[in-house]
Amino acid sequence: MTSVPICNLLLKAVLTGTILVAGLAVLGEGVTGNGLLLSTASAQESSETGGAPSADAVNAPIAPAWVADTKGAAIAGHNSWMLISSALVLFMTAPGLALFYCGLVRKKNVLSVIMQCMFLMCLMTVIWAIYGYSFAFGNGGVADRFIGGTDYLFMNGVQRVWNEETQSAITPFFQIGGVDTPITLYSHMLFQGMFFIITPALICGAFAERMKFSAMVVFMILWGTFIYCPLAHWVWDGGLLAFTPDTDTSSRNPIGGLDFAGGTVVHVSSGISALVACLMLGPRLGYGREPMPPHNLTYTAIGASMLWFGWFGFNAGSELAADEITTSALAGTHF
Repeated sequence: MTSVPICNLLLKAVLTGTILVAGLAVLGEGVTGNGLLLSTASAQESSETGGAPSADAVNAPIAPAWVADTKGAAIAGHNSWMLISSALVLFMTAPGLALFYCGLVRKKNVLSVIMQCMFLMCLMTVIWAIYGYSFAFGNGGVADRFIGGTDYLFMNGVQRVWNEETQSAITPFFQIGGVDTPITLYSHMLFQGMFFIITPALICGAFAERMKFSAMVVFMILWGTFIYCPLAHWVWDGGLLAFTPDTDTSSRNPIGGLDFAGGTVVHVSSGISALVACLMLGPRLGYGREPMPPHNLTYTAIGASMLWFGWFGFNAGSELAADEITTSALAGTHF
């Protein structure tokens, strides 16, 4: 009896996907065909003559800038992968973790668990934009080994800005050792922000059904500010626990943490914090005296599948580029 509705749903899904793909194809053709960028020939002739381009230059085929610019192509490719990875990591929080956890709790607490995950997506995003990214990846000056600085408060210096003097946009790039990488600072901020979102969401499973919503909000604000941000700075931004294999022995820290994709910053921190939280709160009311079966293990299985899918962006995106190490990380995640 249920085969017909399921077939209908599958048919609708296929049709919807076909329409989306066709729409993207038309959009892509429009962007490249309509010439949103000036052609090289037109721009060159205009600059040489000081006047309007000729008819031949106007009618010349218009190609995207990255056709003749390998650096631009690399930047486009690396940033595209980072944006996709950011979306995949966010997908792990909701609906991934939300379904995974809500299937394990009792029926009366399903909506509460889902709302905790969704609310954390909003709350931690705002904190990350206001001061979280700055505290984690800013320059802390004399206190840089312990905490970041105020460089990026309210996303200052992260987003693109317009330079009135040169009449052009300035795009800050993420740097390693003072050298620009192919990804923009905006892309790095977004990707790391998804880690900042999912880490407190992981802790929610430990005290599910045992903490008031308002208490959870206060706890996560404090935890993100005083635990996650300093730890991320210690490990990933040259802080107290960073591995620095420099030739200069005065700054070398050979016993620092090698954390490729959040093993310390995300999982160790959330795991220890979750254990402490559930021990402090104690068992659920009625535990051991009344049955507490999971509400719907189907939700849990679907959520686990979504986590597997999103983990490709979580791990492979942590290379902060699209290269051979990215492929190895994705393959290692899957196998």
